Amino acid sequence: MSRRRGGGLLVAGTTSDAGKSVVTAGVCRWLVRQGVKGAPFKGQNMSLNSFVTREGAEIGRAQAMQAQAARVEPTALMNPVLLKPGSDRSSQVVLMGKPVGELSARGYHGGRQEALLGTVVECLEELRGTYEAVICEGAGSPAEINLRRTDIVNMGIARAARLPVLVVGDIDRGGVFASFFGTTALLSAEDQALVAGYIVNKFRGDVSLLEPGIEMLRGLTGRHTYGILPYAHGLGIDEEDGLRVSLRGAVRESVVAPPVGEDILRVAVCAVPLMSNFTDVDALAAEPGVVVRFVDRAEELVDADLVIVPGTRGTVGALEWLRKRGLAEALKRRAAEGRPVLGICGGFQVLGEHIEDEVESRAGSVEGLGLLPVRIRFAVGKTLARPVGEALGERVEGYEIHHGVAEVLGGDPFISDGNGHSLDGCRAGAVWGTHWHGSLESDGFRRAFLREVARAAGRRFVPAPDTSFGALREEQLDRLGDLVEEHADTDALLRLIESGAPSGLPFIAPGAP
Repeated sequence: MSRRRGGGLLVAGTTSDAGKSVVTAGVCRWLVRQGVKGAPFKGQNMSLNSFVTREGAEIGRAQAMQAQAARVEPTALMNPVLLKPGSDRSSQVVLMGKPVGELSARGYHGGRQEALLGTVVECLEELRGTYEAVICEGAGSPAEINLRRTDIVNMGIARAARLPVLVVGDIDRGGVFASFFGTTALLSAEDQALVAGYIVNKFRGDVSLLEPGIEMLRGLTGRHTYGILPYAHGLGIDEEDGLRVSLRGAVRESVVAPPVGEDILRVAVCAVPLMSNFTDVDALAAEPGVVVRFVDRAEELVDADLVIVPGTRGTVGALEWLRKRGLAEALKRRAAEGRPVLGICGGFQVLGEHIEDEVESRAGSVEGLGLLPVRIRFAVGKTLARPVGEALGERVEGYEIHHGVAEVLGGDPFISDGNGHSLDGCRAGAVWGTHWHGSLESDGFRRAFLREVARAAGRRFVPAPDTSFGALREEQLDRLGDLVEEHADTDALLRLIESGAPSGLPFIAPGAP
């Protein structure tokens, strides 16, 4: 590939969760291995999993992960529009990393979204002026014909920026050929001209059995299949949408290694509504001997050594949910018995004594669970930060994304500045709370915290001395790069990124209605 700037590609999908995020990350990692300076981009993202860049901008975690795959620093340019659902009907709109308001789906798609196309295109063009290749991720399906007029993330951005498009299909779900054909056939002639071909994702078995279908698809559409990626277990890559997490019994995949000590450690994560940044627990699941599962019933806390109340986009709603399901009382019993509980961000707020919320839920004064001596007041402005501190004698890094402001009235400091001054959170007995997401990715702190948990739980669990979450993440990103390098037509992919969609691609009837 020549080293001129401005190459690009849009990775679309036949459905949500077809594999767009991981394919985009895999292409980014493969490109940087080839010496190509690339960057990820997603014009509009709907996700409850977000991240804070060094300049204090909030973007989707998937784009932060893809930036790491490309070995570049994530910025707001890579995800100019982020939608954070607050219910089935409304979302907070985050523009260029800052919240600008709450909109209903009708209000957003009724005009606001279309007005943002210029901003999205400007961000993409700025990236294309800086990087040799920008790998864009679509959202949902490009064939959402009811939303095409206002689209700024699929064919809307592809048309505006003249990007070639690859459509990813998840063959593990079945019907992948029909999905490829139907997706293409529902696009207008102008949109179809940019759809260069397809990538089959999550294939199991003998590729030779699939090849006749690939040939028939080419005959029907005139388009090339750029890769058949095998099903890969345990990739552990940041997921995008907290709304689709299995709410009970979903066991996170852990490192297949025996515990260092005599016992394992069981971690139960309360699957609260609008759960956000549930990726916080991935670092725990990476520890040998730590088993992490999401739960939604009180009885599932009984054998847990640690219970985590994670972040949420709806703190007051999560509190009500915990009470209705009997989990609130179970958490109180644990605290009284000196059994470990950790609250993160919205979960920290839930564990406090009192919440004053005229911003998120507008519920006014609400009593918390009273497990930590903390009072929460929701502010209109959102705290977005990348703090560094010390806890349990170890360095801690994290990121903050919250409207709630905590007034700590007692307990012991949790995260400090290293000079005895508290920075965030507190501890009361075996209950900890912090606003800092990502803190458990700090290896030394995670081990120290797990030792504290094991001691309080009476478990003979010993953290592995050499688990590096950063190194494990790099290994996973390399695995994605390997999938692309070993199972995609990389020569054709490079030509596509550099030169755009091939000319003369046939129109597939009936086209957009």
